[in-house]
Amino acid sequence: MPATIITLAVLVYFYKYHFLPKPQYTEVDTSDSVAIKKEVIKLYGIPVDSFEIIRDIIKPNQMLLALLSQYNLPEGSIAGLISKAHPEFDVRKIRAGNNYTIFLDHDTLSTLRYLVYEHTPTEYVLFSFGDSVNISMGMKEVRQVRKSVTGKIKTSLWNAMIDINVDPVMANELSDIYAWTIDFFGLQVADSFAVVFDQQYVDTLCVGLGKIYAAYFKHAGTEFYAIPFVQDSVESYYDLEGNSLRKTFLKAPLSYRRISSGFSYSRLHPILKIRRPHHGVDYAAPLGTPVHAIGDGKIIKASRGYNKGAGNMIKIKHNSVYTTAYLHLYAFAKGVKVGKYVRQGDIIGYVGTTGLSTGPHLDFRFYKNGKPIDPLKVKAPPVEPVHEQNLEAFKIEKNIVLKLLSEVKAH
Repeated sequence: MPATIITLAVLVYFYKYHFLPKPQYTEVDTSDSVAIKKEVIKLYGIPVDSFEIIRDIIKPNQMLLALLSQYNLPEGSIAGLISKAHPEFDVRKIRAGNNYTIFLDHDTLSTLRYLVYEHTPTEYVLFSFGDSVNISMGMKEVRQVRKSVTGKIKTSLWNAMIDINVDPVMANELSDIYAWTIDFFGLQVADSFAVVFDQQYVDTLCVGLGKIYAAYFKHAGTEFYAIPFVQDSVESYYDLEGNSLRKTFLKAPLSYRRISSGFSYSRLHPILKIRRPHHGVDYAAPLGTPVHAIGDGKIIKASRGYNKGAGNMIKIKHNSVYTTAYLHLYAFAKGVKVGKYVRQGDIIGYVGTTGLSTGPHLDFRFYKNGKPIDPLKVKAPPVEPVHEQNLEAFKIEKNIVLKLLSEVKAH
C-alpha cells in the first residue's frame, strides 16, 4: 500500500477517534449482558410509552364517577374509589374547566390504569387503578424565570403593572415591602419603580411570582431602595445604609378610599355642628373593610356600644410611649379582647359607622406619652439595622442589587 494512503488512513483514524464527538450512552449492568439505557419520558411520573394517553377538560356538571364509567375498569374499582377518595381528596371538589389525563393500557380492552386530575395549576391528584384503588397528591414542576421591569405611575400601582404586562399581584408585593416607608394611597403621577424578580411557570403557564431580588421606588422625588439581606436566618429588606425598611408602625391601618377628615384642634363637627378638637384621622372606606393593627402591642380596650360617640372601639398599647385607637368599628375580629397581644398587620376589626358617625369610616388615633398626635406626621423609628459584623456582607449584596437595578433602569 502506498505510503500516502497509509498516512491518510492513520490521519482519518486519529481524527475520528480523537476529535469527533463520541456518542453518549449510559450503560446499565445486567446479569447476562450490558444494556444501553434509553431515556424514559414521563408525565406525572408515569412512563408515557407504556400507555395510550387521552387529555381533556372537565365538562360542566361532569362528575368523576360518570367520567370513569366510560372506561374499562377492574371490577370493584369505582366502589373502591368512593370509599377511599374522601381522606385524600374530596371528589366533589372537581371543577369544570380543569384538565385531566387518562392513561390506558395498550391492549384490546384499553383498561384504565391512571387518571390524573389537575386540581390547581401546580397541584394534581393521581388515581391509580389495579387490584385496588390508590389516590395520591402530586406537584408539577415550577420553573423560576428571572425578569426585570420598570414603570411609571399614571393612575395606580396596580394599573401600572397591567400597563407593563406584569402580574398585578406585584403591586401587593411592593406594597408589603414598602408598607412602612411609602403611603401607597398617596402615590403621585410620574412616581416610578424598578423590580428584579422571578416569574413562576408550570409548563408555559404563568402561575405566580417568586423571589424579589431588588426593588426601587421613586416617590415624590425621594428614592427608596429595597435590598434583601439575610440576618439571624431571616430575610428582610434594607435601605442603602443598612436600615430595615420595616418600621415600628405601618403607614395606615387599612385600605381606604380617601381621608375624609384630618387631625385638628378645632373642627366643625358634621353632626353636632359645633367646633371641637378632632384628635384623629378619618379614613373613608366601605363597610366591613378589614382594619389592621399598625404595630405589635397589647389590647387595653375593646368596648362595644356608643362610647361617647366613639362607637365600637379598640385601643392598643404598643410600648411605653405609643398607643393607638380605632373608632366606629362595625365589629371586632375573632378573638379580640382586652389583654390579648397582637402582631403588626393582624386584623383586629372592620370598618363601621357605630357611635356618632355620618357614614362608614375609621377614626384612627395616635397617642405619644398619652397625648394625641397627628397620625400622618408620626415618624416611626426603624427596627434593628444590619449588625456591624454583617456590614461587609451587606455591602457586597448591596452592590449586586445596585448593578441589577442600574441595568434595568438603563433599558
